[in-house]
Amino acid sequence: MSAFAPVPTLRPDERADLLSLLAAATRPLADVVADFLARFPRERRLRVGAALSFLLEDKKMLHPTGRLIAFAILHQTYSPQTENPYVPILLSAACDEMSEKSERAFAQLLLTSSSGNNNNEVLNQSAVDYINGSVSASQALLPREQLEKQYCSITVQSQSQSQISSFRAATVRNVIPDPDVPQSCANSSEAAISSPGSKHKSASDDRDSVIAFLLQDKSVGRLGPQWIRPTPPRLPVLDGELQWLNPDNNHELLWDYGMCADTSRGAELRDLIARALKGPLAPAQQEKVILQLTKDPKLVYYCGMTPQKLHDLVEHNPLIAVEVLSKLINSPDISGYFDVLVHMEMSLHSMEVVNRLTTAVELPTEFVHKYITNCIQSCQNIKDKYMQNRLVRLVCVFLQSLIRNKIINVQDLFIEVQAFCIEFSRIREAAGLFRLLKSLD
Repeated sequence: MSAFAPVPTLRPDERADLLSLLAAATRPLADVVADFLARFPRERRLRVGAALSFLLEDKKMLHPTGRLIAFAILHQTYSPQTENPYVPILLSAACDEMSEKSERAFAQLLLTSSSGNNNNEVLNQSAVDYINGSVSASQALLPREQLEKQYCSITVQSQSQSQISSFRAATVRNVIPDPDVPQSCANSSEAAISSPGSKHKSASDDRDSVIAFLLQDKSVGRLGPQWIRPTPPRLPVLDGELQWLNPDNNHELLWDYGMCADTSRGAELRDLIARALKGPLAPAQQEKVILQLTKDPKLVYYCGMTPQKLHDLVEHNPLIAVEVLSKLINSPDISGYFDVLVHMEMSLHSMEVVNRLTTAVELPTEFVHKYITNCIQSCQNIKDKYMQNRLVRLVCVFLQSLIRNKIINVQDLFIEVQAFCIEFSRIREAAGLFRLLKSLD
């Protein structure tokens, strides 16, 4: 692990487990290591080991017993056949002349255990028993050169450490020991650590709460110098050179409302509607469509109907068109269906649909007025006299029905309808409509 890398963030349950293991000073070290291997899966051990390495950097951060437990975990996490990335940390602790002899002796026992020496007796003891025992006092400390020979990868790792030493010298730790606390306090249960964003901790404060804060703070670690990389200057654009174009791609996202929809719902109704678009349905089929829409009005949203298909449905099956539109009256797309009715070619079926809708649901006044205007203009523009007379009669009957049922306010269209009646006064239905208008005036 890089000495100036930030401390990996641990999850809350991992921090709690790690602190409980470091506080198990009276449990055998072998049991603590076994508990660590059981609690932390293999893919999380490197992250937890990096956090332990951070806690071992300063002797005031952990109690001496906690430091021994941390050394044991870092060493025992990797088998002798696996390259241990934490050997340099153990080696530095074993050769640190400023450390207590018990800690140096324990680190040397761990390093030499992989070469044949048996340290099971030490791991079967607790951290308190080892510190208070006589094993460390009678153990002879080996020089650094002899310890390095125990691991074939030490040379490579030492070279890696020397390569980052220049970077380490330029970094500043985010955790600053309290200068008022003497070094001797590191060997007791009283220690204080100041860290960015936290208030000063007195010697009587709980050490675990400080460590827990440090492990959850993502900024803890080392602050290294920023690499200043100025933006290179842009080369001048030559006359014959193509310039980079940045087109404006303002694409509109369209949501697929049919995604994950229940396609089985309304399957029979969809099939009948598809047939209704191609030709008239049999009376039994029409009754089945009306019955299904009456039982479940929401089926209209699953029948595959769109405004573009309304023209065919009106011309072939006007009764079904009325039923479908009456169920879609509260749909946000109903204005699209009204636009189709207004602009489609006037016919007996379209007027029948609009006339039935006026009595079935409440139609927007603007739509009704536009449709009447379209009917009048269609009668005026047709060239065939026979068809013109026929359509005029239909429009007059349609308007009389709307007026008598009080669907429209005749005063809103009085001038336009009166002009229509005068223009086609030769037709009996137009004359009757004119007399109706006069009676209402």
